[in-house]
Amino acid sequence: MNRYDPRLAAGLADSVEYYKLVEGGPETAEGHHRYRVLIPYLARPVYWLAQGQIETWHPVFFGLLMVNAMFTATSACLVVLLGYRALNDYAVALLGSLLFLLNFNVSNTFLAVGAVDSGEACLILTTAWAMFTGRWALLPLIGIAGALAKETFVPLSIVFCVTWLAVITRQEGFRLSRLASVIVMGVAGLATVTVLQSTISGHIIWPWDIALAEKSDVSPFRAFDEHNLTHGFIYVFAWLLPLGAWHLRHLPQSWAFASIAAALAASALGIWVGSVSGVPRAMFNVAGPVLSISTASLLMKIRS
Repeated sequence: MNRYDPRLAAGLADSVEYYKLVEGGPETAEGHHRYRVLIPYLARPVYWLAQGQIETWHPVFFGLLMVNAMFTATSACLVVLLGYRALNDYAVALLGSLLFLLNFNVSNTFLAVGAVDSGEACLILTTAWAMFTGRWALLPLIGIAGALAKETFVPLSIVFCVTWLAVITRQEGFRLSRLASVIVMGVAGLATVTVLQSTISGHIIWPWDIALAEKSDVSPFRAFDEHNLTHGFIYVFAWLLPLGAWHLRHLPQSWAFASIAAALAASALGIWVGSVSGVPRAMFNVAGPVLSISTASLLMKIRS
């Protein structure tokens, strides 16, 4: 928080806009970043209290770090809960949470000063926890919070929940209440994005307006031909994907298939906007936890 200014660092351009959101509000930020209000607004009280109290530390980035740390810690706890529920083994669950925290994406994105990915990842995990424990009625509330954190949460969570529902329906039979919860979650998320962006922009913005505005004419082949994609994917998934995929079949199919489907949806979103440099980050948000638990299960099996 005083070693460098994230606003000037390569690869952290987003932090400029999130800094503005904390200090001045949406009217001072630009682009789609100004609609990702959850973490910056939670950081505001910390920023106000920290002013003049933390010596050389920057109060805005201190506030963002505290909130990101809160979401990251919650994610780690949820990984333990989900891992134990999936495999009934606390050793595997704790190791999976450790592997999750050790990932490049956590230290360099979740806890990077001026990012908001930790909120999206935490709320995807909360979504999985709600479905794992039968608390489907919580999904609409999670959908609202996720839409406030990052607009990409809405399509990713819809794909995640629909896939989970399809798998569990095949296993346990159809329940109207589950389908209703998923539908209401999707509607609530879309409505939140619509109201939020319309309020900040001063005119009505519909979900399809957002999609069309983000659409790029860049061909999918050119979109994938990016130096940053290669490095980002290697840093995040070089060891996690091969180890995690090997043992994925031992985890609940609902969680595994939902994570895979949402990761593919993240890739599709990257192609849609014509830039996939951020795709590994989004893929980790939805698939990182299940791959971490799967890797932990494999390592514990090798050890035994």
